[in-house]
Amino acid sequence: MFKRILIANRGEIALRIIRACQEMSIETVAVYSTADASSLHVQLADYAVCIGPAKTKDSYLNMESILQAAISYNCEAIHPGFGLLSENSTFARLVEDCGMVFIGPKGDVIDLLGNKSAARKVMIENHVPVVPGSNGSIQNVDIAKEVANQIGYPVLIKAAAGGGGKGMRKCFQESELEDAFLTAQAEARACFGDDEMYMEKLILNPKHIELQILADEYGHVIHLGERDCSIQRNNQKMIEEAPSKVLNKDLRARMGDDAVKAAKAAGYTNAGTIEYVLDKDGNYYFIEMNTRIQVEHPITEMVTGIDLIKEQLKIAAHQKLHLCQDDIHIQGHAIECRINAENPNLNFRPSPGTIQSLHLPGGFGVRIDSAIYQNYVVNSYYDSMIAKVIVHGSNRLEAIRKMRRVLSELVIHGIDTNQELQYLILHHSEYVKGDFDTSFIENHLDELVNN
Repeated sequence: MFKRILIANRGEIALRIIRACQEMSIETVAVYSTADASSLHVQLADYAVCIGPAKTKDSYLNMESILQAAISYNCEAIHPGFGLLSENSTFARLVEDCGMVFIGPKGDVIDLLGNKSAARKVMIENHVPVVPGSNGSIQNVDIAKEVANQIGYPVLIKAAAGGGGKGMRKCFQESELEDAFLTAQAEARACFGDDEMYMEKLILNPKHIELQILADEYGHVIHLGERDCSIQRNNQKMIEEAPSKVLNKDLRARMGDDAVKAAKAAGYTNAGTIEYVLDKDGNYYFIEMNTRIQVEHPITEMVTGIDLIKEQLKIAAHQKLHLCQDDIHIQGHAIECRINAENPNLNFRPSPGTIQSLHLPGGFGVRIDSAIYQNYVVNSYYDSMIAKVIVHGSNRLEAIRKMRRVLSELVIHGIDTNQELQYLILHHSEYVKGDFDTSFIENHLDELVNN
């Protein structure tokens, strides 16, 4: 096992990794920007290095500074967390070139699966169901029109290098296509430095179901059940739960088998997530694979009892998976609410500022993953997520009731958050019945915000 690693991230995920490392007697080196000098991950790591000014491009995306810090402190590996450099193949290769281990898949695998068009091709070749769409990338509007006419409207235009809902546009008729294609392409170019596009049939109002997998370097791959991430706004997840209420035993087994097949086809190692859309008729389609730990990984940990960060570290240290598929048993139900510093009543306007008072709830089956504290300054440089509230119950209704209790007890004063909106969603009859899909927020936002 590693003696010392560097964590190339910030906030709650950096803290999450530090805690796992402490329990495994692994020393940690934190990196931070000048804006994060008083952050918890800086205080709790064994060592901390300032890598640049507040802006992300000058600090947390500054590969040279991060690698220099890791080398200076004799680190054996780097954990990228999620976001930032976690799916950057260049960074993964540079880590290895510097004689360290990148805690994640190889750079070539990140490239393969990071290009949604290439990943789609691999899945088709290995008989994993994919959404009907283009065979490869689309170079211009004329080709886009041809493909759209072949697969039929509505369609979804997507950036091959995309993620987080960026470089993505829905199109319901040909008159909208040119504007949608060019706008999505421009956004992709600005966000990813890559304007390669592809197209899929738009599956209207699907469920968003994802499968957590673990894969070692000896060819062993398992899945740890599914997460339902259908409560989302602008393709950004808000509430996730595990398991999904709508999956039966047979469907769960088939989706899990295909997730394992997909990971093996890509030569994947470490923790990863296969994402599907599930239509009203029970048909599921691969849409992408996230080559990193997910924000919502705690709900899988809650229902399986498996620490995914520790598993990542073991796999990266060349250990064999000590688990087989028959060892995975889903117990009870878990829900996660992402608490963001934003005002839903003002079109989700970001709300930076100082947390003047704070109370984090507790109790049986309650977990709060957060790096905030009283007088902590939420700044405008980074993602607005400030906490993840996670609960576990013996069944779904118990988990819902527990989450309601926890959200009603949570106190974060000094900034606006989406806490009340989450609380209202958990009382909505359609959510409670499990009768919701990715259009839930779009369909009910006015009703919820003006409640």
